[in-house]
Amino acid sequence: MKNVALIGASGFVGNAILNELLDRGHRVTAIVRNASKIKASSPKLEIKEIDVEDTSALTEALKGEDVVISAYNPGWSNPAMYEDTLRVYPQILNAVKASGVKRLQIVGGAGSLFVKPGLRLVDTGTLPEAWLPGVKSMAEFFLETLVNEKELDWVFFSPAANLGNLTTGVRTGKFRLGKDDLIVDEKGESFISVEDYAMAMVDELEQENHHQERFTIGY
Repeated sequence: MKNVALIGASGFVGNAILNELLDRGHRVTAIVRNASKIKASSPKLEIKEIDVEDTSALTEALKGEDVVISAYNPGWSNPAMYEDTLRVYPQILNAVKASGVKRLQIVGGAGSLFVKPGLRLVDTGTLPEAWLPGVKSMAEFFLETLVNEKELDWVFFSPAANLGNLTTGVRTGKFRLGKDDLIVDEKGESFISVEDYAMAMVDELEQENHHQERFTIGY
């Protein structure tokens, strides 16, 4: 059992990770903007309503944890999603370091994955326009900030291009992991259910196979 702080536990991905953590017996501190959105209940769950931009409060909340998992997302409908992501994620990094926690696992994006040598997914022109602020900001955060972070033992876990968009509620355990290249199936599609993504995220929590690097998942 590990003591885990989960930032963004009430979101689409965060909620799946929360359920996976609790099902596997970990103690979770769920850090959310609105505690009423957390539906899970467990003696191993503590909910803290914190604005992640309050670095002092976030730092204090993280102290004593073994690992921080960040599923922070400013909201896909947020018109300032690009700017907010690039502003807030460095603040989260600073709070984790100030708290003394050494391990940070981040719900990454697929945009910076390569679809062929020299061509990243974000640059293919195939992504829906509505996705671009979130995709571009996470790619920039990873490439310009996170890869230069030497103090924390971080991982950036990129999902497949489609995360839970085709089918949901499926936890198969039959997925593939990779490094920097987008994983596609025999039909050329890139997909992972949010439940399998959460399973692999908690596998990483327990096994710590990756260090200061990005990895990815797909069927």
